Amino acid sequence: MSFVLRRVGQALLVLVLAYTAAYLLLAALPGDAVIARYGSPELGLTPEQIEAIRQTLGADQPLVVQYARSIAGFVTGDFGYSVASGAAVSDLIATALPPTLTLAVLGLGLAILLAVTIAVTATYGAGRGLRRVFRGIPPLFVSLPVFWIGIILIQVFSFRLGLVPVIGANPVQALILPVITLAIPIAAPLAQVLMRSIDEVREQPFVAVVRARGASTSWLLWRNVARNALLPTLTMAGLLFGELVGGAVVTETVFARAGIGQLTAQAVANRDTPVLLAVVVISTVAFVVINLIVDLLYPVLDARLRTAGRTRGDGAPARIPDAAEHAVDELIEAEVGAPHAGSRGGDR
Repeated sequence: MSFVLRRVGQALLVLVLAYTAAYLLLAALPGDAVIARYGSPELGLTPEQIEAIRQTLGADQPLVVQYARSIAGFVTGDFGYSVASGAAVSDLIATALPPTLTLAVLGLGLAILLAVTIAVTATYGAGRGLRRVFRGIPPLFVSLPVFWIGIILIQVFSFRLGLVPVIGANPVQALILPVITLAIPIAAPLAQVLMRSIDEVREQPFVAVVRARGASTSWLLWRNVARNALLPTLTMAGLLFGELVGGAVVTETVFARAGIGQLTAQAVANRDTPVLLAVVVISTVAFVVINLIVDLLYPVLDARLRTAGRTRGDGAPARIPDAAEHAVDELIEAEVGAPHAGSRGGDR
């Protein structure tokens, strides 16, 4: 419980610091959003009317007061009002967020599938040539910009091959190319970390022990090697969520999709500070929550972490079982149906 409370406290601290930094940076930007929106001569507003708008939006108050009101509003779910449109920022976010979440979740799922396929083929593929080819795929994917991938996919699959329509596509067809565009750059670092982890785990002594017990290659890969190699990859997946959000913004702009990306682009063009602040904070919340979930999953995935903090009745720390012991116990249990003390030496 203390581990969970400590991680939650750290997450809340990160949120407060990120919000403060984002607020101060946006406040330090040159120009005035109210003047930029309402100061055009075409609107014909007098200085008094513009000042009344500033008072309505609270832009005439000191920065400290504006910050306190802003953070109190965010805590209660009140994000303020858009300077450009006058609409409630919460309504704009509620409309734009679901399409972006759908794109991000599908993109991350496809990226994980690509990363696992590349890493497993690169380490266990048939033939040295095939393994070398797949080991060269992640560096290639990393070097490709997101917007360039989207443009190439549109040119090839929409214009040349006509497989995915650009105009008049149904909701499923409209997701195919954006999801692929978002998944490719994310899959590359995941595959690199997973390949490196698999290579390191394969060299561990417990792998030789389990293989000596007669375990097959597939058993070693999916029950032992992959499980121990998963933790660094899981950490990388959490860290890549920030890139996933940024990639979603670029992808939505390339494919003209309604979502957080399009909302952010419009807010930047209009200097719409309330909308930009809401987008930054929501992205930070998502990033922090994902990494908090990753931290909390570590003890679930690795039994050694669950026993590391326990003590025996005499006050001495509990022994942490090593990976070899876990792997051999699993293999024996599968062979004889249930583990018991005498099964290690005489069951074979």
